[in-house]
Amino acid sequence: MNHFFNAKPDGVFLAFSLSHLFALLVFVLSVIVLFLLRHWFQSGRRSRWGRYGLAALLILCEASLNIWYAAEGVYRVKSTLPLELCSISLYLCILMLLTRSQRLFQIAYFTGIGGAIQALLTPVLYYGYPHFRFIEFFTAHIVIILSVLYMVWVEGFRPTMKSIAITMAFLNVLLVIVLLVNNLTGGNYMFLTGKPETASLLDFLGPYPWYLLSLEAAAVVMFLILYLPFAFKDTKETKTG
Repeated sequence: MNHFFNAKPDGVFLAFSLSHLFALLVFVLSVIVLFLLRHWFQSGRRSRWGRYGLAALLILCEASLNIWYAAEGVYRVKSTLPLELCSISLYLCILMLLTRSQRLFQIAYFTGIGGAIQALLTPVLYYGYPHFRFIEFFTAHIVIILSVLYMVWVEGFRPTMKSIAITMAFLNVLLVIVLLVNNLTGGNYMFLTGKPETASLLDFLGPYPWYLLSLEAAAVVMFLILYLPFAFKDTKETKTG
């Protein structure tokens, strides 16, 4: 049990190792199961309890992570504040699920799916399976994506082209705030002051600080791709109408 929670474990996370691939398989299967059960959740009180259940999972992940930080003595203002994009998306998803907010959904759809998929494929993670941090990390990121898809498939929410502009505005305001926090704490939240040590999309976007501009363009492209299913649906409905 001590090894499960130990802040300095013997094992090290390896990208696309068997445990990583298994976590990705769990992610894919979870998305498929949610899609197959989408109509079942739409019946009666199931829709509300589905939202509450996903919110509870996200709260449990975040609460247990912070308890672990404190218990293991690894809480650091410069590195453990919830200021990474996926952490912010997690909080957005919790509020979105509890309040059924369309406004929060417009942002969470793009930041949640775009950020969490990147995190699942190229995790900035230093703990291998079966460490607590490994399980919490993948659970949180999978549930972020499931939460957004739940709002689409069960609640009938959908993003618009305007949502992309809203999300980009949100991210740029957030960027300024996080840069200020980084300057005050010496941190590197959202990788605004340097690239992560592990492999990531940033490796293909040029050196610091120019990759920050490339990241803006990459975000727009990613968001447009995420919007494509809805654009095709609108086009199809216009032609049939």
